[in-house]
Amino acid sequence: MSGATVEPKTGLRAMTRASVRDQIADRALLLFDQNGFDETTIDDIALAVGISSRSFFRYFPAKEDVVLNDPTPFGEIVRDTAAARPANEPVWAVLRRAFDPLHATTVVDVTRGLRIMRIMMSTASLRARNLEKHITWAAMLEPVIAARLSGSDESRRFRAQILIHSALACLDVALAEWTRRDGSTDVATLLDEAFEIPNS
Repeated sequence: MSGATVEPKTGLRAMTRASVRDQIADRALLLFDQNGFDETTIDDIALAVGISSRSFFRYFPAKEDVVLNDPTPFGEIVRDTAAARPANEPVWAVLRRAFDPLHATTVVDVTRGLRIMRIMMSTASLRARNLEKHITWAAMLEPVIAARLSGSDESRRFRAQILIHSALACLDVALAEWTRRDGSTDVATLLDEAFEIPNS
């Protein structure tokens, strides 16, 4: 009997699906960046990848999902990062540190990150989708941040939302500036500067 481990079919299938999904996304992002998001059709993407238009929808519900995926998984990472911060850390600092995992993703693939930001900043429907992401993240962060504030439940909820949306605005401005500078200044530095402004 061979000592080799047989890869379960389900695992191999999942890896293959993820690989195809990444290939579609990479080619679609390139087309969006070169030709414009609204101007690029599903048929254009399918033709470039060598699949049918119907096959595209097996991997992505819509064009927008290529650029901005389901916000919940990464929102959970942001929330959990905030929750893990020291109990005596100021809330504003907690929110700044909550975005550290996002900075890590931009370092991994600067070219792809810049491409996604350029596409999003130039497309109205994607900017609206980004706002929906903020609303999702704010709802996930609210219990964590509110628990660090004093006062009535209503007051803590209200102030938590103000702080969270202010932090998300800092994130947006930092990412936009990172894009304008073509990645020459890292996101962490720009986030630090953005979060310092309200305290100056």
